[in-house]
Amino acid sequence: MTGASRGIGRGIAEVFADEGADVVINDIKITTEANQLADEFRSRELRAMTVEADVSNRQQVEAMYEKIWNEFGPLDILVNNAGIETITPFLEITDEEWTRVTDVDLRGSWLCSQVFCRRVIAAGRIGSIVNIGSVQAAKILPGRTHYAPAKLGLEALTRNMSAEMTPRGIRVNCVHPGFIATDMTAWILEDPEILSGVVAQISVGRPGEPRDIGKVAAFFASDEAAYVTGQSLHVEGGWIFK
Repeated sequence: MTGASRGIGRGIAEVFADEGADVVINDIKITTEANQLADEFRSRELRAMTVEADVSNRQQVEAMYEKIWNEFGPLDILVNNAGIETITPFLEITDEEWTRVTDVDLRGSWLCSQVFCRRVIAAGRIGSIVNIGSVQAAKILPGRTHYAPAKLGLEALTRNMSAEMTPRGIRVNCVHPGFIATDMTAWILEDPEILSGVVAQISVGRPGEPRDIGKVAAFFASDEAAYVTGQSLHVEGGWIFK
């Protein structure tokens, strides 16, 4: 799974490991934290591997899959979690900022999926892809006029990939997380006034946890969801419509 060193990606990796899955942890830079997570999985007699790659760079993505296939073996599940977010007023977004955010958040999922699908189909295997979007695919938040379109684009990517790949044995679904307690949202969590204002908008009455997303991703990837494909589900505690 991509972008799995920390935050939502780490939570997803932990849930998959709890379900008995072997896990490959990708990030643009493999940290001590990522290696420790892989060590933890291996201590539970699971296979685990870390691999660096910028998901928006085809050469690095191709090299990542080559390394995985050679050293770890074929993959059955891809979780496209890698993403970056910046908060910038619309009139101040630069070309470079727009390109970097959309490259990682949308192009990265397309690129990792394409290479994954090519390998899975060539090997005569079946598989599942889970894209990780954002509540901002449906909810407007200030300063994300570059981020939100990329995440909404994952819905279209999910539907269209599903239409082409499901007949080839690869289901594709999408999870849109809401307000999740991670390093990325620490600026909200650490400000009581802002935090109370956000939580007041959430029907469940609390921030989500990375494992909340992991449980849904694991369902989409599992055989229990064998008849589910092309779907996008908001996992946001009732934030959108309250």
